[in-house]
Amino acid sequence: MTTSFFTVVIAIIQKDLQAELRSRELIATMLLFALLSVLVFSFALELDRVAEEQAVSGVLWVTIVFASLLGLNRSMAIESDNASMDALLLAPINRGAIFMGKLISNFLFTFTVGVLLLPLMTLLFNMNLLTSWLWLVLLLGTLGICITGTLLATMAIQTRAPSAILAIVQLPVALPILLGAVISSNGIIAETPFNTWQAWIQILAVVNLIYLVLSFLMFTYVIEE
Repeated sequence: MTTSFFTVVIAIIQKDLQAELRSRELIATMLLFALLSVLVFSFALELDRVAEEQAVSGVLWVTIVFASLLGLNRSMAIESDNASMDALLLAPINRGAIFMGKLISNFLFTFTVGVLLLPLMTLLFNMNLLTSWLWLVLLLGTLGICITGTLLATMAIQTRAPSAILAIVQLPVALPILLGAVISSNGIIAETPFNTWQAWIQILAVVNLIYLVLSFLMFTYVIEE
């Protein structure tokens, strides 16, 4: 008898969260990298206020995307090392449910890092990054990165150098997401008129939807290889 879709999704999320609460390895690694990256950029841009204002959104998203690569690699490596993925594939469950469960888990971890980054960068760069629109962009951008990253990390983990492969394939695929996130973040931080950047948020949402559908459909074939 096949287990229901949502039961599988919830079970995978609970498993990942419980494993992280016990080890605190994944979040700690991502946070340490994010903290060091932001500190380096902060010191490098400290003497040029204009450059700092122009670069802050880029710093935010570069930090998030590379922290997410660390998290995605580690998340899938744990599944591979513990043979958890093999067990899931042997179970009579929907393969799409595995994707959704891992996607939501990865999103929660990455979004947590982003949530902690905004107040930190507000203090370091002396800018208000705690606006409601920026929170929305953070949510959409992080979700898009995790949608493509979850699928590609599943493919990369089957290679000899998963970390390098994931970075090589993820960055070009996530480029439309990063473009929308950076441009809309720039507009929000610089307080430019709403109509100059609101279209990029809509584009970001549409790209996320397209990537979600494609990744969901492709995951079954990727995981069976």
